[in-house]
Amino acid sequence: MKKINTLGELKASGYQTKSVKEELRSNLMEALKTGKQPFEGIHGYENTVIPELERAILAKHNINLLGLRGQAKTRLARLMVNLLDEWMPIIQGSEVNDDPLAPLSRYAKDLIAEKGDETPISWVHRDERFAEKLATPDVTIADLIGDVDPIKAANMKLSYADERVIHFGMIPRANRCIFVINELPDLQARIQVALFNILQEGDIQIRGFQLRFPLDIQFVFTANPEDYTNRGSIVTPLKDRIGSQILTHYPETIQIARAITEQEAKLEGDQKENISVPGLAMDIIEQIGFEARESEYIDVKSGVSARMSISAFENLVSAAELRGLKSKNLKTSVRLADFTGIIPALTGKMELVYEGEQEGSYYVAEQLIGRAVKTLFESYFPKVEKLEKPGEGGPYQEIVDWFFEQDEFVLSDDADDKTYHAQLDAITPLETLIQKYQPKVLTNEKHFLKEFVLWGLVESKKLSKSELENGTTFSDQFSSYVRGGLN
Repeated sequence: MKKINTLGELKASGYQTKSVKEELRSNLMEALKTGKQPFEGIHGYENTVIPELERAILAKHNINLLGLRGQAKTRLARLMVNLLDEWMPIIQGSEVNDDPLAPLSRYAKDLIAEKGDETPISWVHRDERFAEKLATPDVTIADLIGDVDPIKAANMKLSYADERVIHFGMIPRANRCIFVINELPDLQARIQVALFNILQEGDIQIRGFQLRFPLDIQFVFTANPEDYTNRGSIVTPLKDRIGSQILTHYPETIQIARAITEQEAKLEGDQKENISVPGLAMDIIEQIGFEARESEYIDVKSGVSARMSISAFENLVSAAELRGLKSKNLKTSVRLADFTGIIPALTGKMELVYEGEQEGSYYVAEQLIGRAVKTLFESYFPKVEKLEKPGEGGPYQEIVDWFFEQDEFVLSDDADDKTYHAQLDAITPLETLIQKYQPKVLTNEKHFLKEFVLWGLVESKKLSKSELENGTTFSDQFSSYVRGGLN
């Protein structure tokens, strides 16, 4: 088709005009018939959001994606571009993507009247048929719809009522495209009102001059439910004109959350090659996000974005990389001590309630890491009972006894891998526990699991932990008191 360069050639080719919504509908139908996935890379929405989005496209609706931050709303809108035809013909030089067979603008109509079938056309790829605007309070009608250009009127000696003096805004320039307005409630009510006729009739009105300008646009809006009360609202008549409102959600399982993080994290090639990340470490990263969404310190209505887990994972790998560079171990594995390095990735992505502000973001982040460790610990090893039966020390008694016998056990943050392994291997009851409850653990992940046991026992109040400048001290909770009394 791209070889067609004139209106006459386009007519001879049998080209049929389709609206953007018809394009989306027909191409989605074809994709579903052939088993193709138009929303590739979206995880966890296969049985919820995506079917609702597909129904909205088949119904040729304008769409509002409603959900908390970091729920892939904009990503879904951008992927809709894949359902457009690969190439679209326009009148060459048109500002509003005039359809050669159904021109809208005065420019296109005059050009066709002058040149007829010799009117030049050009082709627009579907990747260029996506426009996006973040709604902010300072957005104006001129930004979105357009305004009269007095310079153009003066130069052309035309009246302001002549459509040729209009400087078109983003929406007319997105004719025959997908147009996304993010955070719709942030748009001033009077600006939202200006969208009424565009959604319903396709009319635009500039400076009191009404133009019959039937725009062909697939509108997609995104909104955060919290915005409805905190910063603004979607005016009711506008909501009435949006065909489908689709609710998004956070990942429902750790496996889905991991798939998102691994897909989106931006790691360098040498990081992927040199830094080993145990599967349990990935699970802890994701569990932190789940704990954050349930935390009494964090504003649940604001949400906890999936970007938190992605940033935390990137920081975790970088923390291991930095330690490896300092200890001359270019190839190393993530340790639990490295999780202190993810705290800066957590603190900036949490909206704290009053109690959280009182405690401080650093404390809240530490608590989230501890809770994640404790939650997962009980899925790997027996639950730690608060009260042990007389004569039964439980599965962790040998480990607790080992620490009771020690004056001090320090796990150094900067130790090389050989030293780190030797320190953990010295705790012989750890090996026994792992052989009994996790015998299939991979060899290169065993030492991470051993450190995980120590952290889990700390969170279960069986051991105590204190942070030093260059390491972590683990000890029995009561040994210092007993020794103090004996001395």
